[in-house]
Amino acid sequence: MLTTPSACAIVWCPDFGERQEWWTRMPDSKTYTGGCHCGQVRFECTTDLAMVTACNCSICTKKGLHFTFLDPKSFQLRAGEENLKEYLFNKHAIHHQLCVDCGVDVFARGKKPDGSDVVALNVSCIDGIELSKLNMTPVDGRSM
Repeated sequence: MLTTPSACAIVWCPDFGERQEWWTRMPDSKTYTGGCHCGQVRFECTTDLAMVTACNCSICTKKGLHFTFLDPKSFQLRAGEENLKEYLFNKHAIHHQLCVDCGVDVFARGKKPDGSDVVALNVSCIDGIELSKLNMTPVDGRSM
């Protein structure tokens, strides 16, 4: 199990094995578009948003991050790769991708416990998303 005290993407990864079946199937998946505040970074993804984190770790709390986890095949960066800056902290396990112009943390790349790649998408960056209508999964990242 990967552990970083301040990284909810890694905090939640251990459950992937348990939830692999719904994550692979994505019965009610939709295609979403989104991006950073200034619009330089744009993405498209397919997800069912069945699990969205409400993590209390230091970075999620200070940045207001709510992640959903995607197979990299379900995420396409459509614009702005040159506008991304990587932010690493603690054990450098999660590669946060921030827009260099507006500073928004759009997504992160990491590894699941089995070593396969995963994308942690900041759900707040999805166009037209209403966070109050999503079912959030509490994650106690502060205690990790």
